[in-house]
Amino acid sequence: MSRLDINRAGEMEVFVRVVETGTFSGAARALDMTPSAVSKLVARMETRLGARLLNRTTRQLGLTPEGALFHDRCRCILADMAEAEQSVSAGAMPRGPVRINSSVPFGMLHLLPLVPRLSALYPEIQLDITLTDMVVDLMQERADIAIRIGPLKGANLMARKLGEGRVVVVASPDYLAHRGTPRTPADLAHHNLMAFGFARSVGPWPFRLPDGTRVEVPVRGNAILGDGESMRHLALAGHGLARHAMFHVGPDVRSGRLVPLLEEYNTGDTEMVHAVFLGGPVMPPRIRAVIDFLAREVRVG
Repeated sequence: MSRLDINRAGEMEVFVRVVETGTFSGAARALDMTPSAVSKLVARMETRLGARLLNRTTRQLGLTPEGALFHDRCRCILADMAEAEQSVSAGAMPRGPVRINSSVPFGMLHLLPLVPRLSALYPEIQLDITLTDMVVDLMQERADIAIRIGPLKGANLMARKLGEGRVVVVASPDYLAHRGTPRTPADLAHHNLMAFGFARSVGPWPFRLPDGTRVEVPVRGNAILGDGESMRHLALAGHGLARHAMFHVGPDVRSGRLVPLLEEYNTGDTEMVHAVFLGGPVMPPRIRAVIDFLAREVRVG
């Protein structure tokens, strides 16, 4: 077959859809094709390339190392083509769906309030927002952008820093009135320390003594929470002590609803906030527009 007879862009789009949906039938529905046509097209690509791109089982499809590399390059090339077409379209605006995954507190306090402004600026972009404190797999969840709090993991992820916030221990005035105010990290043994239930946040609370020694206090209490917003509400209700970034509890601290504790022992640790996305530096204009907007407008410092 002549190279000119091969619709490489079409093949790449089919292959990317197969990876995104995880099945030939899912890609077929998205592209108005038959599953057998999709399967045969991928098989022809593998024969022409001389490499297996997908591992097939009766239940699922998985990328081979060669397939993962090819998938990344296909995404970049398709995005480049879309950008090239848009760049010559008179008055073209970014358009299409953008799926965003964010932690609950960041989404409630910082992302959702920006949605009206973002939609006014880019009316052709349709936002699909999911709030969860679980770290999701972008490809599995088909998310375009994820807001990640804390250390970044995943070598295949690109990231754009949105800000960072100092971490503080807080409690409500009512809790302190009934249980007393801890004066040293050792005093925390007599208080109700609330913990997170997801793996990336399991661990003791760090403090720094006046002589510079770093100490860690085990988190012991009668509440384990799956998201930061639930912990914040329990802290406001006087249930116990919480350890949060200031971009989460800053309004409560400034209003006096929550009181920072043991500040003289604070290690100065910060929580970083990033917008992460798959692929390389080339991305669809709709995704770039949203990331650029968030980088300009988010204020978490």
